[in-house]
Amino acid sequence: MFLGCLLLAGIVQIKGQEQHPILNQAANKVIQKYQNASCQQLWAERQQHAPPTPAEAKAIQFLHSDPQMRALFINKVAAPVANKLFECGMIP
Repeated sequence: MFLGCLLLAGIVQIKGQEQHPILNQAANKVIQKYQNASCQQLWAERQQHAPPTPAEAKAIQFLHSDPQMRALFINKVAAPVANKLFECGMIP
């Protein structure tokens, strides 16, 4: 679900730069997606259980291969996404 946003924002192009504008753009896009989505939309997406697209798989592989970028991304999106999932009853 949020991995598609990663791809669209170009996360696979991130290098070890001092500032990470692409990473920030991707994280902001994911945050906005969750903040703007209704709980019904999030539940519907969760129930689809669609496998990752080849592009999403590439983004996943990138995050697996670069622990620093993965940590930066997760640190930025974790709280807003977790709060929305909690509000929607998707996590206890």
